[in-house]
Amino acid sequence: MEPGSVENLCIVYRSRDFLVVNKHWDVRIDSKTWQETLTLQKQLRHRFPELADPDTYYGFRFCHQLDFSTSGALCVALNKAAAGSAYRCFKERRVTKAYLALVRGHIQESQMTVSYAIGRNSTEGRAHTMCIEGTQGCENPKPSLTELVVLELGLYAGDPVSKVLLQPLTGRTHQLRVHCSALGHPVVGDLTYGQASGGEDQPFRMMLHAFYLRIPTHTECVEVCTSDPFVPALDPCWSPHTLVQPLDQLIQALRAAPDPDPTEGGPGPCSPSTPLPGPGQPPPPPAKPPAKPPETEAQRASCLQWLSEWTLEPDH
Repeated sequence: MEPGSVENLCIVYRSRDFLVVNKHWDVRIDSKTWQETLTLQKQLRHRFPELADPDTYYGFRFCHQLDFSTSGALCVALNKAAAGSAYRCFKERRVTKAYLALVRGHIQESQMTVSYAIGRNSTEGRAHTMCIEGTQGCENPKPSLTELVVLELGLYAGDPVSKVLLQPLTGRTHQLRVHCSALGHPVVGDLTYGQASGGEDQPFRMMLHAFYLRIPTHTECVEVCTSDPFVPALDPCWSPHTLVQPLDQLIQALRAAPDPDPTEGGPGPCSPSTPLPGPGQPPPPPAKPPAKPPETEAQRASCLQWLSEWTLEPDH
């Protein structure tokens, strides 16, 4: 529950080509302004000054993004070749991610697929937020899919709360937060898409954590499972009373699932057609990943273009 500091950087995976950090909540990944007191970029420079690359805008190649308020696994490529291989995995939707969250209310269904299309909110005063299709001011909504599994039911500071595992099958901005809000179960502590509970103090953080990450590059499989931050020993305000689905069983299923096949063009083995196991169901047996086709010239050119642009300007 302690705030982040420049020394407080947790490394959960390290190889010659990649680092994976367990990002602290309420820490930005990078910043264009010197006024920002703490960023992951500064934490990395402090811990690993020898790894900073002067040819990149921020010194480090962040393979993906996490919101300021979200904690958890975030991968950093340590060279241009590694960045390119990670980029291909994300582009071909071969990356597996799963998040833990505490959401308001008790969700009645034990498992569901959320499929609200998500677009940008053009409403005055909400320009930097997202919304679901059909909402007034929703622009250019795109298909979005999230798998949700209820883990536990309980109370947070006396209010009913569900602990859930969320698996995004698409990568829209604020997707998990928007989908939970659209269900009527916003993430606890989400001041953008949620609402304050009756007169109580706000939680010390937003309860969304990037728990599991697998990036199967052609040279190594970057796979990490971070610790669970939403346990009573770490936050006494959280008091679970009903176990719906053991987390260990779901993570076993994620680890056993084959990596999505980029040649099929589909969302992969964790799509709604092959969902995570429900309560009482065993995880699927391991499957051998299919052979990867050779990279085409067009794919290689696209990757090289992306890498060349990345060294000249911020990725967002």
